[in-house]
Amino acid sequence: MDSLPTVLLKPGEADRVVAGHPWIYQSSILRLTQPARDGELVQVKDHRQRLLGVGFYNSKSKIHVRLLAPERVTVDEAFFEQRIRAALKVRETHLPEATCFRVVNAESDFLSGLIVDKYEDVLVLQTSSLGMDQRKPMVVAALQKIFAPRALVERNDISSRKFEGLPDANGVIAGEFDGKLAVKLNGLQFEVDLLGGQKTGLYLDQHVNYQRVADLIARIPKAQVLDCFTFLGGFALHAARAGAAHVHGIDQSEQAVATAARNAAANGLSEPCSFEAANVFDWLKAQTATKRHEKVVPRFDCIVLDPPSFTRHRAAVPDALRGYKEIHLRALKLLKPNGTLATFCCSHHVDAAMFQEVILAAAFDARRILRRVETYSQSPTIRSSRSLRKRGI
Repeated sequence: MDSLPTVLLKPGEADRVVAGHPWIYQSSILRLTQPARDGELVQVKDHRQRLLGVGFYNSKSKIHVRLLAPERVTVDEAFFEQRIRAALKVRETHLPEATCFRVVNAESDFLSGLIVDKYEDVLVLQTSSLGMDQRKPMVVAALQKIFAPRALVERNDISSRKFEGLPDANGVIAGEFDGKLAVKLNGLQFEVDLLGGQKTGLYLDQHVNYQRVADLIARIPKAQVLDCFTFLGGFALHAARAGAAHVHGIDQSEQAVATAARNAAANGLSEPCSFEAANVFDWLKAQTATKRHEKVVPRFDCIVLDPPSFTRHRAAVPDALRGYKEIHLRALKLLKPNGTLATFCCSHHVDAAMFQEVILAAAFDARRILRRVETYSQSPTIRSSRSLRKRGI
């Protein structure tokens, strides 16, 4: 381990690493003690030569080092097996009945650049860093040993790979599988396409939140629900099962909307559900358009806003915030007094405080007062989200 190339940090840059931040940027590096190959394991020390950890190096990325451990470790198949088993134990503790869940969530499980999702007996793998991608055979071997899956699918078509100098790579890398699968989520059946669908097939990070929002809706008699960015009907189907009188799901993808309708039928929920292929921004704008001296008539007891990320980089944050304010302002106009707004953010560069500020600004413009009743996070790891209930004034 002493022969590893050493990355020395500039004075003052070590505090962030010691506090637990797993990324080291180019601007934080003082020098390398010897040349390091891209993807190679390196050790990181502060300017006084104190060890801070080891991680994967990539000179082509703005993130020059992705830390894996604060101590010296050997990164081999046994390392990945130990880390994945530790991550699995967390899921089994918090989601004991689940057959579909995110097994590994990158930095949250001390495996920067690695995502592993479990869909029944099929695993989906994503590697977003060069060092992790180079060790994909080790990861696959560890996954096969732990899960013995029917198939293992690679969904490496994410934009972050380009920043690491990695090409797209999709397909079945172990076993036999045609891509289509019926899975269970909180007792509901969903049809997923693991080879051609969005993300890795479903929004597994919302697993717990689907049911928590449904529990809120169950308290509302004859609830009228609007599910924006419904995708495959995750929130919509849970709301319908909870007793909503009617749920309307909207998504820009015609394919997703068609699948959501089939999912509703498969669960015997077609009657209370309707789905529409439309741009959510345009739909909300049309529904809140009024002539002079007219007022918008609130129609919904609960509105769910679960959009995709509005920004991939920090420079686009102002535009993203305008987009978030727009959909919240128009949603609040359609929400009945004492209605429930369940709203989520998955934009990395928009933190919880920023997101809340945008929501409150929209509420001010809509002349509404909000009461926060619950705060949600990623299942079962952390992501900033908000669920707010509106009180009429």
